[in-house]
Amino acid sequence: MRTQQKHNIKNIEIFKQNLLVWAQQFNNVVWLDSNNYSQNYSSYDAILAVDAFTAIQTDYTNAFDKLKTYYTTTNDWIFGYLTYDLKNDTEALESINDDGLDFSDLFFFQPKKIFLIKGNTLETQYLNAVNDELEADLLDIEKSNNPSIEKSKNSIKIKLKIHKDEYFNKVTTILSYIHRGDIYEANFCQEFYAENTTIQPLETYNKLNAISKPPFATFLKVGSKYLLSASPERYIKKTGTKIVSQPIKGTAKRDKDLIMDSILKNDLVSDEKERSENIMIVDLVRNDLSLTAKKGTVKVEELCKIYSFDQVHQMISTVVSEVDVDTNPIDIIKTTFPMGSMTGAPKISAMQIIEDLEETKRGLYSGSVGYIKPNGDFDFNVVIRSILYNEANKYVSYSVGGAITAKSEPLKEYEECLVKAKAMREVLEG
Repeated sequence: MRTQQKHNIKNIEIFKQNLLVWAQQFNNVVWLDSNNYSQNYSSYDAILAVDAFTAIQTDYTNAFDKLKTYYTTTNDWIFGYLTYDLKNDTEALESINDDGLDFSDLFFFQPKKIFLIKGNTLETQYLNAVNDELEADLLDIEKSNNPSIEKSKNSIKIKLKIHKDEYFNKVTTILSYIHRGDIYEANFCQEFYAENTTIQPLETYNKLNAISKPPFATFLKVGSKYLLSASPERYIKKTGTKIVSQPIKGTAKRDKDLIMDSILKNDLVSDEKERSENIMIVDLVRNDLSLTAKKGTVKVEELCKIYSFDQVHQMISTVVSEVDVDTNPIDIIKTTFPMGSMTGAPKISAMQIIEDLEETKRGLYSGSVGYIKPNGDFDFNVVIRSILYNEANKYVSYSVGGAITAKSEPLKEYEECLVKAKAMREVLEG
C-alpha cells in the first residue's frame, strides 16, 4: 500500500524548514516537531503528513465509534485531531459557550505522503498511487525557501473573554465548590482573541516555535483552519503494549539570571500546592489507564519531576501501563479523554463546573493532535500554548488555564495564566 524509502540528509534543520514551506500547498497538513528535545519516549524527531487520500470529519455524536470504523477500514496511518468537546460523546455533557473558531469536533485523514525524520535519516512513505511523485517532490523541497522570521510588530489588538475582576469571582466560585467537597481540582481556562484579523500562519508558527522550542510543537492545517502550537505536553503514547501518559501540572517562569532561575526551579520543586495539583491528576490518569490496562500494570515512573523549557519550568509526571495485544487503540484514547491535566478531579464533576463558568467553547484548545499507525501504535500531544486561527472568519485565539485547588489564590492563578500566555501574546502583538 505504501512505498518506503530512506534518505540521508546532510543538513536536517534546513531540510525541515524547507519541508514545512513546501507543505503549505496542501489543504491538509500535520507537522509534529520535537525540536530535538531529548525525551524518554521519542520515536521521531519530526513528522510531516500531507494531502488527504481519505478523511473523516464529524461532530461529537458517536465520534469515537466513527473513528474506530474509519481506522479499521483504512488500515493505514491516520493523522488528525480530537477537540476537548468530544467529552460530550463519552459523557452526558454539552458545549454551549461561544465559538469563534468553528473547528469540527474530530478530524483525521489518511495522508498520501508521510515524511519521518530521525537524526539525519529521512524515511518517506508514499501511497503507491503517488509514489512516482517522490523524486520531483524532493527536488521541490530542496528549492523551497524558508521565510525569515520577521521582527515587524503586528497591529493585532488582543481582547479578553474574561476580565480580571470577573476571573477572580469565577475562581472564588470554584473554590466554594472545592470547600463544599464537590471537586478537588478544576482546570479553569480563559480565552484571549482578536476579530477581523489576518495573520500569516507559517510565519506565526515559526515565531512561536523559535521562542518556546517545545517537544510537541505542531503546525496543523485543515482547509482555512490552523493550529500553531508550542505544546510542552504529551497526552498519551502507545508503543506495542506499553501506554505512557505524561501530565503537566505545576509551572514556574524562567529567569535570564542563572542563580534566580535556579531559585525559581527549586521553589517549584518544593511548592506544596503545585505538587498536590500534580498528584491529584496522576491519580486521575492512573484510574483512566486502569480501564484498559492489564491488572497490576499501572505504575508511576516519574512523580513531579521538573523539566525546563525556554519559557517556563514545568512539573511533569509519567504514568505507564500495559494493555493486551488485541486492545483497540481507539478504546485506549476514548477511556482517557479528555486528558486529566485539562479537566480536574473528579473528572465529570470538574468538566460540568468549568463548562458552566468558562465563557468560550474550548474546541481544539485542550484537545489533542497526533497519529495512529497501522499496527495500533500512536502518539498524541495536549493542545496548550497554542494559537488557533480561522482564516475564513478572520478570528485569532489563544487560551490559557490553571488548576484551581483548595490552596489556590486568585491573584497568583491569574499571574500564572499571564506567564503561560506570554509567548503567544508576544508573537501576535510584537
